[in-house]
This record gives sequence, structure tokens and C-alpha cells, in this order.
Amino acid sequence: MTVEFELDIDDLERRMEGALAALRSEFASLRTGRASASMLDPVTVEAYGSQMPLNQVGTINVPEPRMITINVWDKGMVGAVEKAIRNSGLGVNPVVDGTIIRLPIPELNEERRRELARLAAQYAEHARVAIRNVRRDGMDQIKKAKAEGLSEDDQKMWSDEVQALTDRYIAKVDEALEAKQQEIMQV
Repeated sequence: MTVEFELDIDDLERRMEGALAALRSEFASLRTGRASASMLDPVTVEAYGSQMPLNQVGTINVPEPRMITINVWDKGMVGAVEKAIRNSGLGVNPVVDGTIIRLPIPELNEERRRELARLAAQYAEHARVAIRNVRRDGMDQIKKAKAEGLSEDDQKMWSDEVQALTDRYIAKVDEALEAKQQEIMQV
């Protein structure tokens, strides 16, 4: 007796893609030697009685590789934005000029680069673990179906498909890590 079994590969792939997307957003928040508007994503400002993301109180621009500017819309918010940036732990010193705040991005030293590269590797490992957990879920579904009468050939076919998907996403994580580490170590 063979059982009709259909593994939802699209669901597994969507979940693996989610782990990769989370990794990319973690990488975007890592400060390299270059200015990037996404560096300011974690910064929130005390505005109008609540915490707001920085991009909701001003326009963020990157006019040159080592400079970020924030054009604060409400003149009364300039001090709060400056304070939020100073307290964010980004290691940048805001320079206030009217409603425009300039953030010169300092050069990273070698030790800090290595530290960031290690942090990137940790983020990548978390993504690999998340992808392997999705793989395990898929394999568990296949084992359950085998117990219900799934043939050996079908089990092997589904297992190979899940493994191929896993290998593809692990390779994408490794590529992203390699690119990020090169970006970090670039002087």
C-alpha cells in the first residue's frame, strides 16, 4: 500500500528565504567603513510622546561615502535626534547645522574590522541553524509519511529534494557572509 504524500516544498523554501532575509537585514545594520542609511534603522527618537524610527522625523541622505545627513523636519526635534544618535552606540558624533545633522563616519581600525567580521560570521551561523531547522521539519514530515506507508523510493526522492534545497540556501548564506566580510575588511 503506497500513501499519496505531497511535501510542501514551497513552504520550506519560503521559510528558508525568510532566514536569508533576516540575515541580510542583520548585515545591513553592521557598520562598515562606508556610510549607509540602513545603519540608522535601529535608531529611535523620543518624538511627540512616543518612540519613532529616525526616518519618520527627517530625511536621511548619503551625499558621500563617509557622510550621512539627516534633514530634520521639525526644528524642535533636532536636539532629540542628536541625543538619540549619540545614545545609539553607533560610534558616530553628530554635527548640528540648523535643521541638518551631519554624521561623519569614521574610518574603522583593524581590530574593529575583525570584530565586525566575527559578528557577521555569528549572524551567518544563526541563519544556517534556522535553515537546518526548516530542513529538519521537512525530514520529520517525510518520516511521518514513511510510517504511514510512504515507499522507500518516494522517501528518498523527497529527502533528496529537501537536502538540495537546504544546500542551496546554505550556499547563499555562505556567499552573503563572504561578500559582507570582504566589505568589512576593505580599507
